[in-house]
Amino acid sequence: MKEIYKAFTLGDMRAVYLLDTETRVMGLTVIPEELAGEVDLDGWWNIEPAVQIKLVGTSYPDGFSNGHSMRNSADTRRLRFCEQKVETDGKTRVITIMENERAQVSHVLEYEPGQLFMKMYSEVTPLTEETLGIEMISSYNLCAFSCLGKGLRMEDFVLHRLCSKWSMEGRLESVHFMDMQLEPSWLRIGANSVRFGQVGSMPVRRYFPWMIAEDEKYGYGVGIQLCHPASWQMEVYNIDERFSLSGGLADREFGHWMKNLKNGETFRTPVAVVTTAKEDVDGISYRLTSAQLPNLDAAPESERDLPVVFNEYCKSWGRPTQDEMLEVARTLKGHGIRYCVIDAGWHVRTGNDWSDIGDWNTNRELFPDGLAYTAEKIREAGMIPGLWYEMENVAGSSDIFNRTEYLLHRDGYPLQAGARRFLDMRKPEVWEYLEEKVIRNLKECGFGYLKVDYNDNIGIGCDGAESLGEGLRQNMEKTREFFARLRQELPDLVIENCSSGGHRLEPSMQALSSMASFSDAHECQAIPVIAANVSRAILPAQSQIWAVLRKNDSEQRLYYSLCNTFLGRMCLSGDVCELDERQWKIVDEGIGFYKSCAPLIRMGRNYRQGTEKTSYNHLKGWQAVCRLGAQKDKMLAVVHGFEECGDGLTVRLPAPDGQVWTIGEEFHREGLEISCTGGELEIRGWKPFDAAGVILEKSS
Repeated sequence: MKEIYKAFTLGDMRAVYLLDTETRVMGLTVIPEELAGEVDLDGWWNIEPAVQIKLVGTSYPDGFSNGHSMRNSADTRRLRFCEQKVETDGKTRVITIMENERAQVSHVLEYEPGQLFMKMYSEVTPLTEETLGIEMISSYNLCAFSCLGKGLRMEDFVLHRLCSKWSMEGRLESVHFMDMQLEPSWLRIGANSVRFGQVGSMPVRRYFPWMIAEDEKYGYGVGIQLCHPASWQMEVYNIDERFSLSGGLADREFGHWMKNLKNGETFRTPVAVVTTAKEDVDGISYRLTSAQLPNLDAAPESERDLPVVFNEYCKSWGRPTQDEMLEVARTLKGHGIRYCVIDAGWHVRTGNDWSDIGDWNTNRELFPDGLAYTAEKIREAGMIPGLWYEMENVAGSSDIFNRTEYLLHRDGYPLQAGARRFLDMRKPEVWEYLEEKVIRNLKECGFGYLKVDYNDNIGIGCDGAESLGEGLRQNMEKTREFFARLRQELPDLVIENCSSGGHRLEPSMQALSSMASFSDAHECQAIPVIAANVSRAILPAQSQIWAVLRKNDSEQRLYYSLCNTFLGRMCLSGDVCELDERQWKIVDEGIGFYKSCAPLIRMGRNYRQGTEKTSYNHLKGWQAVCRLGAQKDKMLAVVHGFEECGDGLTVRLPAPDGQVWTIGEEFHREGLEISCTGGELEIRGWKPFDAAGVILEKSS
């Protein structure tokens, strides 16, 4: 017999714990509170435990799923509910304890009043004296999606994922469950699983660790985001009447991960952020990313007003010099820019290749008076100096490349991808090396900003643990600890999280950084689309967006580039020393407009409208992102037109809350006609690759 064991109302969400009283299996599902009356227990065939686990030496799952899923193994099926503890100490913590013959497994749900999300993770502890080998354990398992209404309703469900590749991050993919063959077969014995994720040290590669499962009939979704810097997986699974959603660490099959626990040891999985609401994709995304808001308060004081960054990379393309940086500092003085960053190349040993990394000695031909002198001159110009590192990797031209005792290995050989090898962040001597080469250098030279790049992937893992995947997990956890050490040693240091642009845009790395490079899309026309996409996974206030300024840029191009940055953090680069007075007037106007909308970027909610994009290289139509401020008295509209957007196109944007607005500030070229009648913003006079920024104020 199935019954609701307990249901917790958590803000506008409900967590429902279900118990099969005959088998003592405890499951969990989440739904919007307003839909609680629609739950149909009779439609549930099998309740699955709130944690999925597979131990070494026991039976793999049946249902023809062995090899493409490790869910519902014998270990999971033998889990029996023991007790549930509820702790309240400013937050609600629900701890559900289950056991089989070999292990105690706990699922933990945490919620703080006022939040739009829950956090979930799992813990496992051996119950025998023998070493417990684990091949898979989930951070969450939500059974019975969707638990509303009667009947199968297979056609009602959609999986939303954020796809990712270099310089094209965050594209939304939406697929109906039916199109993934998740409909159960006639006898209900053939399981099917859509298991996806990424393997290696770039957690945002192919997919973001993010998903939304949508029930179109009832108009709600369940959104999930994993907080993990290494290999991860998510699954949508079905064998009978109701789908299950699970995920966490990439398992033995998917990520070559195994973990051994001795008696008395406990292993905790990565945190999953989970939310549910009657919202669309952007509404669910807003709820998920709200879990990252504490990052803004944890940042140094210099970050509170989201200041402007200048990064010289697209000026020198990896060949910065002292003279060039001094000229840049003189040029930028008085233009309202706070950070001036020296990017890759200051360290090159020979030639012009910026990827000559590892030894981290200043090239005295490029910087004859040393980095401290250049940093001092940048400060004298009223800016905080910044420096680029790719500190976890080494290249073949460096001395440390051949100090193999410092490096990660696989099968006894140094682990190499292309021309790069990887430091073993688990070793104390590596930390000593990086404290000398990175922390001491930043301190002695007076840098207040650090850009951390990471330009290749470890892959399935490394030696030094019970599995390659566990070696990878340990190494990346030590990387996170080194980021924390940087903050401890340099409390005012602003850290930029970069990995070939956007390959590390996941919550656990964002929590240790002030901001992230949204992409390596420097000058392409798709920048506003990528920036809008990425805002579904990270906060715009932590998303640094390039505006590369060229001496040959037309006024229209300058407005287009600068408007891109209003979708996140403004980062200028390019030919700033060669812009004429007319061009600088537009740039200064853009900086001023950015500062006006920074409070909306820091705290607000996106509403996205426009033409569906099928090609990023040949964009058609238009895009608008309206960001409603936290107080709902101001709204920022950032609108871009692409190919074929002229010839009489009129963009009409109804306000998301139906209120009456008036135009406050505007930023666009002459010739674009902007008006606001009631709750609708109207823009006419478009040309291909045009843009406008408008701040709207609520009428009294």
